[in-house]
Parts: sequence; structure tokens; C-alpha cells
Amino acid sequence: MAEVLGRSSGDSDGTNRDDHDPLGDLADSCLDGLGVVARIEAAAAAAKVHFLATYAQATDAVEPPAESPYESSAREMSQVAEVACLLTIGERAAAALLGDAHALTTTLPAALDALQAGKISWQHARILVDETTGLDKAAASAVEAHFLDPDAPNGARGAAAGELAPARFRRKVRAWRERHHPESLEIRHAKSVEDRRMEYSPDRNGMAWVSLYMPADKACAIWNKATALARGLQGPDEPRTLTQIKVDEAARLLLGTAGKNAGAGPSLKADVLVTVPALSLFGATDEPADLDNYGPIPASMARKLVSEGAGSFYRVLVDPRDGAPLEIGRTSYRLPESLKRWLRMRDGKCTFPGCSNSSPDNEADHLIAWEHGGATGISNLGQLCPKHHRLKHRTGWKPGPAATNSPPGWVSPTGRRYNAEQLDGEPTLWPPGLLQEESSPLEALIVDYLVA
Repeated sequence: MAEVLGRSSGDSDGTNRDDHDPLGDLADSCLDGLGVVARIEAAAAAAKVHFLATYAQATDAVEPPAESPYESSAREMSQVAEVACLLTIGERAAAALLGDAHALTTTLPAALDALQAGKISWQHARILVDETTGLDKAAASAVEAHFLDPDAPNGARGAAAGELAPARFRRKVRAWRERHHPESLEIRHAKSVEDRRMEYSPDRNGMAWVSLYMPADKACAIWNKATALARGLQGPDEPRTLTQIKVDEAARLLLGTAGKNAGAGPSLKADVLVTVPALSLFGATDEPADLDNYGPIPASMARKLVSEGAGSFYRVLVDPRDGAPLEIGRTSYRLPESLKRWLRMRDGKCTFPGCSNSSPDNEADHLIAWEHGGATGISNLGQLCPKHHRLKHRTGWKPGPAATNSPPGWVSPTGRRYNAEQLDGEPTLWPPGLLQEESSPLEALIVDYLVA
């Protein structure tokens, strides 16, 4: 640490400071020190995993084989209690630690190696354990390789696993796992629907939580309707925040009572974007669709939304060869609705690292300003939430370049680059025997005509 803190500015990654700026040197050294500490914490977590796994193996080896399930359970309880007492944690947490250690040492060795090298944090490692629970070893290894092996075919693009905030990493892992799960999402969804429930949890200060575990399409519809009603009630004479109005409106609808602030308000249409593969929409495949601000949903759920006349499906005309929309150039500063919708599909959220602000509340921003020659095209646009839009214009944070199918990365005031998070899009799944081995000349002419 002393060596890191004493390092000169010439050894730092920062490129935006004056060479004779001692405070800047100190700030940069502190950032470098934080990075070192993070890697030390990851290595320490890996060491803890090795100790836990070896302890469990050693205690199992010392004891003779258990004569009954009851005896085996008792030994396991003893191991958990020992770890809990030593680390001064609860037994539930100790049991979870032992389970995580077993998974990392037996099923996810690459994740453990990345943790030991400081490439991912303990939170990232636990996410991989959580999201591979219930998978066989081959399926778990596939998830691990996709996100951690740089040589894996069709590996994860954009920012590396350790560069993503844990919440964003979990979302990417879960989305990829849903698409490649050995068991069909339709089957797993049908089983999970039977587990739907409502939960109530008292909290401090006379407050409580009410949660609904239910199919994703209904949950998103409830959330978006509450948001739309709340936005309709906002105004200069409304003292409540948007979050407070959402709660009041949801309570009013559930309880059937009208509060003093629960006015009628204008009827607003909740805008939900659902991306459905064409063949899946027609029933030829069961490839999952994607629900904006949620993730993969079963194809049957998407088909149901379409058949019931959902008005939030949008058709975007794109290049059939690579899925890229047409550029607009500098003919217009304002974005047409089709381009805004494509931007939503490309970015999915605010593009700032770690931000999860969803599309409806974001602002389309020119990466190179219009007045500086920037074009109104998909490769010069990015989604920013109001907070990070202000950050861009008021601080030294700058977005990097974007592409037709990838959002921009970011550069900090110290010159550090943070890669963009990208959606793991994949080609459409074609049913076996649907396509011929070679296309006919007529098919090639039709495709060329459509592209032109």
C-alpha cells in the first residue's frame, strides 16, 4: 500500500491532470489504492473458500461413514455451528458459506480462479453460485465459461464480469441462463406459476412491505399502470413525490377507497416494450422473448400479449443482415419515435456504468453534440437518466463511441475507461429442416432487393 500511495503521477492511469498537481496525484494514488484493496479482498475471499471447503472435506474424512440420514444431518449441523461460532455469524449464513465454498471448488473452478486473481469480487462469485444452482455440471460450466472465458465461442461482450456492478451482472447471468437452460423456460414457468403468493413483512417505524410473486407479464403491467397513474396526477399543486403517489394509487385500487389526494387524473397508457423473435411469435419455436425492464419471458406469454391486443409492440425496420437501423444523419436534430424505440432496445437502460434506470425515464443524448457536428444517428446516441445526463454536462465524465448494436462506454475525469454493458443478443433459433442448405438465386435477389 505504501508503494502504491507513493507512486508518481507518471505511473498512474490518469491522463487528464497537470503533471505538477500534487492533490491530483494524491487522489489518483487513493483510487489505485482502492483497486489494490479490492483485489486483496477478493483474494482473501478465495482463501476463505479454500479453508471452508478443505475443513468440510477433512471433517468428513475423519469420521466413519454415517449409518443413517439422521447422523449425516447431525454432522452437517456440527460443521455449520463450528464455522458460525468461529466467524461470529449466524448458522444460516455459515451454511450458505459452506454451500458456496463447495460449489466454487467442485462446480465453478474458473470462478474461484478469477476470484483469487482479483478479477471478480465475492459478490460476483456468489451470483454465479446462485444462478447455477439446480443446473448440472455441464450447464453450470457453460454459464461460467460464457462470462469468464475470453476464448469461449460467442462469449459475453462489452464490459468484463468484474467490471459490472453486481446487480447488472446478475441480470446478465440470469438472462443468459434462461435462454440456455437445459429445461424449457415454458416448463419451468408453468411450475413456478403454482408457487405464486403474496408476502407480508413488518418493518420499523410502523411500516411494512407487501410483495407479490406472480407471472412477469402481470407484475410488469401492475408496475407500469401504477407509474402511469402516478405521472398523471403530478402537477405544480401536488406535494407528493412520484414514488409516494405510486404507493397511494396502488393502495387505493387494492382497498377500493379514495384518498384525499387520489384524484381521477388523465388516463395514460403504460408503455411496455416486448421483443419477440419472429418464428417464436408464429409458434414455430419456443425461443424466449424479452420484456423491457424485466428480461426473458416464455414465448407463450409473449404470444398471449400479442393476441390480447397489447398496444406496446413496435415494428422497427432494420437491415436484415445485421439488425442495424438506418442512420438519419444531420437532417434532423429531433429523434423520430422509431429511432427512440431502437435506442431502447439497444441500450435497455441508462448507459452509465452500474446504473439500472429503465428506459421510460431516460433521455436520448447526442454523444457528439449537434452544435459540434454530431449526427442524429444510432451510433451517436445514448440513453442517460437525468442524474447521469447532468453528470456528463457538469463534470469531466465523458461517454465513449457507440455503434449500431452496442452502447457507449465511459471515461472518468482521471482517464480511466469503463467498458459498456451490452445485451447478449443471439441469432434467431431456426427449427430443424426449416431452411434449405443453400439459398436459391431467387431468394438471394429478394433479400438484396429488400436491403436496397
